[in-house]
Order: sequence, then structure tokens, then C-alpha cells
Amino acid sequence: MPLSKEIINRTLRTPLGEQAYKLVETLTDAGFEAWWVGGCVRDMLLGNIPEDIDVATSAKPKDILKIFQKTDDTAAQFGAVLVSLHGHVFEVTTFREDDAVSDGRHPESVRFGTREQDAKRRDFTVNCLYWHPLSRELFDPYAGEQDLNERLVRFIGSAGERIGQDALRLLRAIRLRALIDGQYHPDTFAALHRKSNRIEILSGTRRFRELEKMLLGPHPPRAYEDLWETDVIEYLIPELHACKGVAQPSAPHEEGDVWDHIMHVIAAFTHDHRADVRWAALLHDIGKPATFSIEDDRIHFNEHASVGGKLTKELLDRLQCPAKRRDKIAWLVRHHMMMSTFMEVDNERKAHWYYHPWFTELLQLFWLDIAGTNPSDFTLYEKIIADYNEFLDSHPLPPKPLLDGSDVMELLGMPPGERVGEILQLLYDAQVRKEVTTKSEAREFLRTRMGT
Repeated sequence: MPLSKEIINRTLRTPLGEQAYKLVETLTDAGFEAWWVGGCVRDMLLGNIPEDIDVATSAKPKDILKIFQKTDDTAAQFGAVLVSLHGHVFEVTTFREDDAVSDGRHPESVRFGTREQDAKRRDFTVNCLYWHPLSRELFDPYAGEQDLNERLVRFIGSAGERIGQDALRLLRAIRLRALIDGQYHPDTFAALHRKSNRIEILSGTRRFRELEKMLLGPHPPRAYEDLWETDVIEYLIPELHACKGVAQPSAPHEEGDVWDHIMHVIAAFTHDHRADVRWAALLHDIGKPATFSIEDDRIHFNEHASVGGKLTKELLDRLQCPAKRRDKIAWLVRHHMMMSTFMEVDNERKAHWYYHPWFTELLQLFWLDIAGTNPSDFTLYEKIIADYNEFLDSHPLPPKPLLDGSDVMELLGMPPGERVGEILQLLYDAQVRKEVTTKSEAREFLRTRMGT
């Protein structure tokens, strides 16, 4: 699959491609070697316009910093500089000679080298692709294009050594297979299985980031099934690993056990489903193994949603998920069984739910849960959507308060207390009556009423 003129021209006509071309041109004019490298070249060989472009160069970080005005040298000690050109950011990395690491996470040292030495230290053959936008030359020292034709995920050199150098490659290999809809070289798969427990040495942040990329990328079920097949999931998310083999009631779960159901759920993602909803979908039933019981000749999972919410918070803490996102995802998991109650409550209680800032995402999770169940019955979902829209039509969403408690205390020089709440309510009532419509008007309203 040689690079077609059509995909080259289409890429170079994009704002990103145009600036990446100029970046290489600038480095070349300065006397340095520079190439587009890695995933962007792989994407173009697959007939896709890349969404980001990385550059590898013989220029050292100090040279890059002199040539370009807008740069970020945070990772310069590792040979990488971020260069900003007309709103686009490119990672420009100096050719490096080796990939020595001390603990499977961080490089002991970085030695700059040649393009050939740089290629030798890269992870997968299909990522070891260099393309020169000026000469249109493809440098492919490890038959990456051939492997890409076969959709083959293959490490450069010894697979075991590569994983030993950076345990994140366990997850990168799995994500790469899902990304290119590929298959593993036998040596690659064997090493993933053999080295699976190495995943524990990685920081939670690095693990979380790769897992999220799997959820946001194509074929999430393939990636998570591979995490299971290689045993990585056992060390990575044991709560999810425990779902395999946990039986469900045959009606309405003809799709299989809890694990099978979760895989069907994440297979139903659409472009509308953002990262937090996808995490909640992945974890929504992790409370089932601990709550499994048989009563009246039927399988039950009493309180599995609340148990799952607690487990979700704990595992996301372990993965160093930001606290705000963690709380939101755990809330979605904890409340994903609440939908059946919405048709039976009064308007005051409906307002609590329908006005909740995360309610639409809870609806999305409910839809995914149904979509992952065989047979799928959306009757209740459609009733809730109709009731939700009717309720909002007759009970418009209240406006967001223009000021908060800290604003009031700062403006009026007040300490915390009940009086702050009373003033906020007074201001909000005026806002509802549309007596104040902006923050500046709200401040003037308080100065006038409070005599300041």
C-alpha cells in the first residue's frame, strides 16, 4: 500500500499538513535532517488524513529552541520539544540512539544519534515509518509497510526486551491492534501474556490514559477482550476481571454473562458518547460479582449499582483519575438503575433528576445498557425521554446563578454563614424575575440593596 498521491495532496492541503510541511522545510533549510514519523505516516499508508503529526530530526533541542519562536522545552532532557506554528502543536524529537530504562518506566539516559539508530529503538514496525514531505521519500527499515498490509502488530527486535524497557508497551500493543483492526505476530502475543504482570509498575496516570484511548478509539471490545486474553486485565482492573464467568438471568440477558454484557455495551458506543459515559459503561456492572445471589430460582444482583459506584471510585483513585471526573463516573454507575423510578415520582422529585447536570449522560448510560442487552427493549427509555422533554417544556430549566457564595463574601466583606445564603436567594429571585441579567448588574444590585 504505497502512499498515494491523493492522500499526500489531501494531507498537505490541510492546515495541519501545511504547517508540518513548513516545519520540516525550516529545519531542512537550517541544515538539519527532518522527517514526519510514526502514527501519522501509518495513517496515511492506511488512506487516512492524520489528526496529528510528529517530526523526528537531527537537530538537537537547543537548535530547535533557537529556530522556532513558540516552543515548550519541558521534555527537552528526553530530546523532545513542542513547537507551535499558527495554532498547531508538533512534537519535534531529536534522533536518539538507545532506549535504556532503569525500572520499565523511565529512561536512564538519552543519547542522540542517527535516523537509523532512532529507528532501531522504536517499538512496533508499523510505527517505525519515516516520510519526507519535501522529497516524498519513505524510510521503512523494518518492513512496517509490509506488516501494515497484513495488519500485523510486531515488535522491533525482542518483544520481551521491548516490554521490559517500557511496560506501557503492553497497553500500546493492544491499543494498536484495535486501532488498525489487526492481528498479533506470535512472538508479540506470547510476550504480552508472559509479561502481563509488568503492568503493575506503571503509574496510575499512564494506565488511565491508555485505557481511555482504548475506550475512545475504534473497536473497544477488541481491546478489552485482548486485555483479558493476555491476562493484563487481572493486574490492571481486577474488578472488571472478576466479571468474567458471572452468570446473569437468561431472560433478558441472552447475550451471556456479566463480562459478555459489558462487551456488548461498549460495542454500542456512538460518536455522541464522550469519555466519562464510556468509562461508566465499562464499569457499570462491576458490582455484580460481589452481589450475586439466587433467590426464588432466579439470579439477583441486589444493590449492585451502589456497590459498583463504591468500587468505581476506588479503582479510579488507583488509576489517578482526576477527582471531578472520578466523582461523576462513580455517580453514573451508582445511579444507573434509577430509571424505572422516574415515571412514579412527583414533579418536585423529577426536577431533582431532570435538572441534574449529569442527567443527560445518565440517559446515555441507560441507552447503552439496553443496547448491550439481548433482546433490547427501549420502551422505558423512550417513555422517559418523552416525559423529560415534556417536563422541561412546562418547567424551563432555572437559570444558573450569576454569583456564588465566595463572590458575595468578597463583595460585601462578609464571613461565611446563613446570611450569605439568604443574600444569594435574594439575588437569585431577582435574576429569575430578570431584574438582573449580567454579573455586573448582579454586583450593582447587591451594592444597592446592602448599602455598600
